[in-house]
Amino acid sequence: MPNENQRAEFRARYWVESPDPLQKVADVIAGEQSSGTFLALASESDDLKRRSRARVVRIDPLPPAHEPALNSAYVARRGGADVYNRGEIEIAFPIDNVGTNLTTLMATVAGNLFELGEVTGLRLLDLDLPAEYLRGFAGPQFGIQGTRALTQVHDRPLIGTIIKPSIGLTPAQTAELVDSLCAAGIDFIKDDELMADPPYASFDERLRAVMPVLHRHADRLGRMPMYAINISGSGEEMRRRHDDVVRAGGTCVMVSVNWVGLSAVEDLRRYAQVPIHGHRNGWGALTRCPQLGMDFTAYQKVWRLAGVDQLHVNGLRSKFWEPDESVIASAKACMAPLGGQPSIVPVFSSGQWGGQAPDLYRQLKSVDLMHLAGGGIIGHPNGIAAGVDSMREAWEAAVAGVDLAEYAKSRPALKGALAQFSGR
Repeated sequence: MPNENQRAEFRARYWVESPDPLQKVADVIAGEQSSGTFLALASESDDLKRRSRARVVRIDPLPPAHEPALNSAYVARRGGADVYNRGEIEIAFPIDNVGTNLTTLMATVAGNLFELGEVTGLRLLDLDLPAEYLRGFAGPQFGIQGTRALTQVHDRPLIGTIIKPSIGLTPAQTAELVDSLCAAGIDFIKDDELMADPPYASFDERLRAVMPVLHRHADRLGRMPMYAINISGSGEEMRRRHDDVVRAGGTCVMVSVNWVGLSAVEDLRRYAQVPIHGHRNGWGALTRCPQLGMDFTAYQKVWRLAGVDQLHVNGLRSKFWEPDESVIASAKACMAPLGGQPSIVPVFSSGQWGGQAPDLYRQLKSVDLMHLAGGGIIGHPNGIAAGVDSMREAWEAAVAGVDLAEYAKSRPALKGALAQFSGR
């Protein structure tokens, strides 16, 4: 038999807190998430352990705490503790325990270990997945380059928006707004995550209303504006809706990835003919507590393997809680290599307008992104066309290294945006 150092493995890195010594709690996690249990069993032979038990690779202690991050009845029954040890641990799992199965991968690295009594804080920080293992997953079909090819937008960000208001527009009103956006030369439009298949504006009716508008402008522009219509639903519903979009000549579909699930996205990816726009709504519940959940670095890897081509990363100075440095790190993670899989498009949204362009370009040093502005385009004081122009002009200035106010002197659209949105 090969020894454990010869096994094909992947690794998971965690931040952990426990009243127990770090080595002990790391061993508990490794055992619980592989071949072990809370009792020593005769059936867990030495041979089985060599093949299947996870192993602790590294432990890096951090300064301890005197109060637990999370409550644990298990710890309370043992009388509590005066000190709660903290550190980063790395655990290697045999690939043969999981196979090419994303749901089992997540059950292994982010399953019941969060509920272990010894644990008073735990966060999945990253996954290190070998290239040969990554090749077993379908991954993104289009990614950044495929999205650019479909939109025929090169050498600059894709400028886009969200249908607003999120709820309440009829199919005819939605088509009217799409008409105005396409007339302004928009690159990308998406449904809000709250809009999927309501009785007053069903998916079928919206698709029938919007697609003729898109085709009319495609004939005029020589390119099809990309419309990510929300197909979220059951697996069967999403397959049918995807096929309806393709038959109608659409070039993108959107899903709320956290709620349709990994298996549904993988199933969609297996036969999808257009990019999958991944909306991460609900992500805050998985990450906002720093002592629980997971980092986006790990999260985006899993959804890339499932097959999304575009994924939301929030926005700079947005309406949400997330600090700007976290947003930038998320975007860079989407753009980073992943075992030969295509990089995916980071999608910036939430309270966005042209004013964020210089900081985005300075920190990313790339234009391979989507910059979506709802109010920043639709709410421009001089109208939608000026809103689209202001976004493009802001990016022109950012790439050229010219101050926005200086660039705006001869550009009314950008000047209007600066007057309307500066200081938000």
